[in-house]
Amino acid sequence: QVQLVESGGGLVQAGGSLRLSCAASGSTFSISAMGWYRQAPGKQRELVADISSGGRTNYADSVKGRFTISRDNAKNTVYLQMNSLKPDDTAVYYCNRGFYGGSYYPTDYWGQGTQVTVSS
Repeated sequence: QVQLVESGGGLVQAGGSLRLSCAASGSTFSISAMGWYRQAPGKQRELVADISSGGRTNYADSVKGRFTISRDNAKNTVYLQMNSLKPDDTAVYYCNRGFYGGSYYPTDYWGQGTQVTVSS
């Protein structure tokens, strides 16, 4: 059973930074693709960034140049560094273990989410 636990959310002013962490249980983390999603009130959950087992990354256009996804396989942890935050980044952020089939696909392994609120 895979468990994902996010942390690092909070309230920040526009232009500020936050780093989210997602700690994963299980021995297969190092060979798993991982993704960060977010869901704002009244909106669908959207993929923000994903990272392959080998460290290849992809980003949504809305966060390119501001967010960085990374992973530490020794710690079974994936990170999302968020800089130059905007009020539109306000959402609950979730990590997910997924796979690639041309693009990133989520599985049913989700964390509980961490709230990010950006004030203007």
